[in-house]
Amino acid sequence: MKKTIISRLLDSQSPPFLKPHCYRDSSLFAARIGRFLSTGSEKVDGSSKLEEAEREEFTPPREKLLVLGGNGFVGSHICIEALAHGLNVSSLSRSGKSSLHDPWANDIVWHQGDLLSPDSLGNALNGVTSVISCVGGFGSNSYMYDINGIANINAIRAASEQGVKRFVYISAADFGLVNYLLKGYFAGKRSTETELLDKFQHGGAILRPGFIHGTRRVGSVHLPLSIIGAPLEMVLRHAKPLTRLPLIGPLLIPPVNVTSVAKVAVRAAVDPAFPSGVVDVYGILQYSQQNPA
Repeated sequence: MKKTIISRLLDSQSPPFLKPHCYRDSSLFAARIGRFLSTGSEKVDGSSKLEEAEREEFTPPREKLLVLGGNGFVGSHICIEALAHGLNVSSLSRSGKSSLHDPWANDIVWHQGDLLSPDSLGNALNGVTSVISCVGGFGSNSYMYDINGIANINAIRAASEQGVKRFVYISAADFGLVNYLLKGYFAGKRSTETELLDKFQHGGAILRPGFIHGTRRVGSVHLPLSIIGAPLEMVLRHAKPLTRLPLIGPLLIPPVNVTSVAKVAVRAAVDPAFPSGVVDVYGILQYSQQNPA
């Protein structure tokens, strides 16, 4: 009779984590009892809150990343890299859906919008913490300035107004004489860089790769650009002094693999310790070989 009264009294006054019937697994109950006895009675106060926190599995909020140009060669690799890191990834297209048929594309949230119409970016930027833009293209000088410059500038301004923390832009290295042959292309990219450094002084990163190699899809055709790019990368990455030669020097900038660009871009987008400013091809190669702490 006394045992029954005492056990009921203990059961009514004990914190929930000391009650055996709260546990399906008796070993878990035993472990909690041991923890309770070993930490001392002074930590029993507020035990109900402690037990509630222990019972609920804590899941940290995921970074929400918007990739502009996610259907493209570089953008698709950035999406794959970001998904591999467990990020919540979205992208933007004029149709509101992916033009790719790879399984990973189904894990991306696709928004409909046009970077040349900045008013269409609002929904895509809701809740976004970081943006990576790979938007660019070739054509007439006016077209190249619009797509490499105006489109990206619109995105930077919209992201800044929405309170996005970090913005990463995939730009291009200087190629000397080539810059004059593609004036609209490089003028657009440098205008975008200027805007980014102004709007994201702390949290803006500019990657300047040279020739990006990997397997590039053009329609149903897969182009193995690494057949040329990989050997050149291995040779030229150790020949930096040659890039200072007059006229031909900039043409000797080493190529870089698309997976390296994607790895560094994602890191720059989510790592607050990643420095703001311009990262040249040698920096990209260096960062791609590092494992973030």
